[in-house]
Amino acid sequence: MRLDWRTYTLELAHPFRIAHGTSWTRTAVFVDLEGGLGEAAVVPYHGESVEAVTAYLERARARLEGAPASLQGRLARLPAGGSRAARAALEMALFDLWGRALGAPLWRLFGLDPDRAPPTSFTVAMGDPNEMAGLARAAKMPVLKLKVGSEDDLARLEAVRAARPDARIRVDANGGWTPETARRLLPELVRLGVEFLEQPLPPEERAAYAELKGSLPLFADEPIKTVRDVVEWAPYVDGVVIKLAKSGGLAPARAMIETARGLGLQVMLGCMVETRLAVGAAAHLAPLADHADLDGPLLIKNDPFTGLDYDGPRLVGPTGPGLGVRPRT
Repeated sequence: MRLDWRTYTLELAHPFRIAHGTSWTRTAVFVDLEGGLGEAAVVPYHGESVEAVTAYLERARARLEGAPASLQGRLARLPAGGSRAARAALEMALFDLWGRALGAPLWRLFGLDPDRAPPTSFTVAMGDPNEMAGLARAAKMPVLKLKVGSEDDLARLEAVRAARPDARIRVDANGGWTPETARRLLPELVRLGVEFLEQPLPPEERAAYAELKGSLPLFADEPIKTVRDVVEWAPYVDGVVIKLAKSGGLAPARAMIETARGLGLQVMLGCMVETRLAVGAAAHLAPLADHADLDGPLLIKNDPFTGLDYDGPRLVGPTGPGLGVRPRT
């Protein structure tokens, strides 16, 4: 099978600061597999690099030569191990080919109703309180996810709440708090009407999550990459964040969603800072989630794809066959 890829620099609308650091650009690798498209997000704090993505794609190219024509036969040829983001990109491309061949969008082939997708949140990156309040006010989105993870977090939260008393607010610390900080701030989050708290502590502090449960729903994100991770974290949190780039694609993500459901966990379907290509792929699974954080295309200035749109927080499309996302012309 013909497999090509190219590296692309995403230009961010605003500096994107989280507990792991600040970015002005992000890197994506776009895959073209016999006309099927996919996207690998290069996120260093998830262990991804252009070199790791490329190495996986080189291995996959050799394995896909002579692969059976069926979707399952081709999926079975994808290499185990290595870059999950690269596997996700190739899996997107294979599902895109499958949907195009059948002339239907993936959500229809999955038996899902796109009108059941939850509204997406809009991410406000970490900054000084006035800056975050200004971004929250300008966003005019009903659901906000605030990035935090340092000493000034309470001031940030109070400033955003004052600027947007009407908003549904979620908080994501990206593992930037200590247990002591989390215990101190949890009552304040409750007072400010925060809906839930995502990844307050680093993954290695898993046992401490059990102490924090009760006052506010807790979601795990960074350590949730496999079905096994969902099972192991279930006693410690109320929900999990599932992303295609972490899980390795649509099929693993769906298996993780089903496992979470069986364990009584809430599910938020999220994304990295990605284009309409990867986020459009995730949108096909959005009807299975309780919450969505699929705002990646709203955070970048030079998205080269079309096919997914936003009506405020509501995802519109994709409706074309396969992923339903195509390059802009």
